[in-house]
Amino acid sequence: MFAVPDNTLLRPENPALRHPVRVALEVAADRERWAGLLRYDPDERFSALVDAAGGQEIWLLSWLPGQHTDLHDHEFASGAFTVVSGRLAETVARRSPDGRAVTEVHALAAGQSRVFGPGYVHEVRNAGPDPAISLHVYRDGPRAVRPFHLEPLGGPVRD
Repeated sequence: MFAVPDNTLLRPENPALRHPVRVALEVAADRERWAGLLRYDPDERFSALVDAAGGQEIWLLSWLPGQHTDLHDHEFASGAFTVVSGRLAETVARRSPDGRAVTEVHALAAGQSRVFGPGYVHEVRNAGPDPAISLHVYRDGPRAVRPFHLEPLGGPVRD
C-alpha cells in the first residue's frame, strides 16, 4: 500500500500517446460506434472514416472473399490495423540487409493486429471463404497509399 497526497492531480490521458493497436482494439469493441457505417461492396473493398481527431484517422474496412489491396505503403503515416471479424492475410515485402527480396505472410484472425510505419510495404487479402472486417489507425499523416511492385531479386520498388 502507498499513500497518495491530497494535492495529487490525475491528468487526462493524451490520446496521441496511446498505442495504435490499443486504439484499434477499443474502437473494434465499440460496435455501436461504427456498425452504421459498415457496408459490403461486391466490386471493391469498402472503407469508411470512423473518426479523425487528435492527429489520427480511424478507418473501417470490409473485405469480401478475394478482395485485397495491391502492394503499397502509407507514405509518412504510422499506425496499426486489427481484424474485427473473419480472417485476413498480410504479405510484407522488404529488402534484406544483403539486398535480397524477402516476403513474409502473416495470417490474422479476429482480435489480431499488425503495426506499420513509414516505408512498411505490404498487401492485405481476404483469402478465406467468409467476409472480414478490420479497423485501421493512421498517425503522422493521412491515409495515403503509395503503390509498389515486387522485383524478385531487389525487393519492393515504388511505382
